[in-house]
Amino acid sequence: MKPWIEKIHAYVPGKSKGADGRELIKLSANENPLGCSEAVLAALAEPAGPARYPDPDSTALRAKIGEVHGIDPERIVCGTGSGECLHGAVQAFAGPGDEVLFSRYSFSLYPLLAHKVGASVVMAEATDYAPDVDKLLAAVTERTRVVLLDNPNNPIGTFLPRAEVERLHKGLPGDVLLVVDQAYAEFLDEGEDDGGMALAAAHDNVLVTRTFAKAYGIAGERVGWATGAPQLVDALNRLRGAFNVTASGQRAALAALADQAFVQTVRDANDAARARFVEQIEALGNSGLRALPSEANFVLVLFEGRLTAEAALAALAQGGYAVRHLPGQGLPHALRITIGTSEQMEQIAAILREAAEAD
Repeated sequence: MKPWIEKIHAYVPGKSKGADGRELIKLSANENPLGCSEAVLAALAEPAGPARYPDPDSTALRAKIGEVHGIDPERIVCGTGSGECLHGAVQAFAGPGDEVLFSRYSFSLYPLLAHKVGASVVMAEATDYAPDVDKLLAAVTERTRVVLLDNPNNPIGTFLPRAEVERLHKGLPGDVLLVVDQAYAEFLDEGEDDGGMALAAAHDNVLVTRTFAKAYGIAGERVGWATGAPQLVDALNRLRGAFNVTASGQRAALAALADQAFVQTVRDANDAARARFVEQIEALGNSGLRALPSEANFVLVLFEGRLTAEAALAALAQGGYAVRHLPGQGLPHALRITIGTSEQMEQIAAILREAAEAD
């Protein structure tokens, strides 16, 4: 085994069971509480001929993605979730002796991507937990090869606006790849855009990744995609698995793209439930609870008073809910809570209120 592989700790998914083995309502993985579109369910019910390999190039899916987003399908590559695209980007451009840079509180997959190729992980300091362009640029060295930016950020939920993303790109050397991971972009308000797609269309060193796992609600089918300059797409095509996106995944993603009304319903429900939940957490400010600003389908709640994150985690599990505790990411005092249904969020707020106010 390569020494850098021995250093890897496998990706830890969100829990769905309590310490006693009870099944909990899973609000630990940012899955869609509304499920997926009825059109997706209908597409998955169609007989597919599982003995046949799927289209290796996801041709119809790339064409539909291009239609929805105004991108040449030749500048699109599909992956087994956006994770495969992210892995390919790091693998293509970084290796032993190189550095992969991202903000300290970013998607927990990022360090694994760097370690898999023997590259060094560099984490720029954040400002109130959020990515800071000045600090990212200050951390760039002659060994930097890839900069990863999740926008909206996971697990914090904050969003860098277009001007800041453009400033980050402008400040990077031309031989450094900027990857804008837009896994949660569908949760942004209409017209809110970080400009990543425009940068990817205009420059050779910008790649944007997206997923169908979140707003589209088909996490189980593992479908994602990336867009960028032809040479970037070529690199990912060389590295991705053969027949990587299943036939059912391609059908599901096509149906999901065709039902943008469902995505709007998801966005509206998320906005309403998140706003109400944040309001309830803010009411517990005297007890040391603080919700960080979020543009995604989760809220990071900080426990800065008598009630600890560990105690809150246990109280929520006792109440039937699994949320994400993140001590491994330097956030032992925080819980990332996926936005569920309005009823679920009311129950979670009530559990936290009772725990915070207990003698």
